Amino acid sequence: MTYISSAQAAEKWGISERSVRNYCNKGRIEGAYISGKTWHIPENTEKPSRTNARNISVTLKDILKREMESRLSGGIYHRIQIELTYNSNHIEGNRLTHDQTRYIYETNTIGFTEEVTNVDDIIETTNHFRCIDIIIANTDKRLTESFIKELHQTLKSGTSDSRKDWFAVGEYKRFPNEVGGEPTTAPKLVSSELRQLITDYKQKDSKTLEDIVEFHARFEKIHPFQDGNGRVGRLIMFKECLRNNVVPFVIDESIKLLYYNGLKNWERERGYLIKTCELAQDAFKGLLDRFKSGF
Repeated sequence: MTYISSAQAAEKWGISERSVRNYCNKGRIEGAYISGKTWHIPENTEKPSRTNARNISVTLKDILKREMESRLSGGIYHRIQIELTYNSNHIEGNRLTHDQTRYIYETNTIGFTEEVTNVDDIIETTNHFRCIDIIIANTDKRLTESFIKELHQTLKSGTSDSRKDWFAVGEYKRFPNEVGGEPTTAPKLVSSELRQLITDYKQKDSKTLEDIVEFHARFEKIHPFQDGNGRVGRLIMFKECLRNNVVPFVIDESIKLLYYNGLKNWERERGYLIKTCELAQDAFKGLLDRFKSGF
């Protein structure tokens, strides 16, 4: 039998090499074996089908609402609060560590005084916890401009930005901004472009991962707020995954550059960002497996 490497399989199937190794580690590629650190995969093996996300997500949505209402400690809701908040904040420059984020969530206190800590980092962390509650409570509702503004208002409330007259917390930007060195929508066009984006998105009753990722890419290109766009955008993606029975995901440090490159090159190569999000989905499924007894 002829074997190929994980890199060759990744190129053949159009996915990342990390995804191939994950399939191998989970025993989803029949006949694959590892020698040293190298996986050997039967050349004629078909790409494993992705796990049907729908049954998982429907149950996850219900579980999150139940655990949120009861404020259950130690469950999947608890873990998502910490992972989504830490990672989404961290890739935007928040300097709190994972342990510090967890400590604030679990104790509602700060408790670390050995180093200088930016107050905004703490405020935005606690605000992000509230944003997650908002998206879970409103999972079944369709996206609106007012809902998106509410997320931004909640995220930035009480920060130093909120004390700047020109910042407009919970409202669209008043000054031009850019993302990754690329220009974004001019302030005077934000409202009309975002309304058009929401209208286009609502055309389909049931959304796929690609639909959700496309909304995110277009949202980030508009960049409707002065700051906080990335975090608001990722919160929306998480909500829409839950609403449409798609496995949600968290963008973490390990794929941050892939994520940013995918956004930057969305109009030229959509598959790059979609595959990055699929990679994040695979990691999230591992998290779900740890809590599967509750589903």
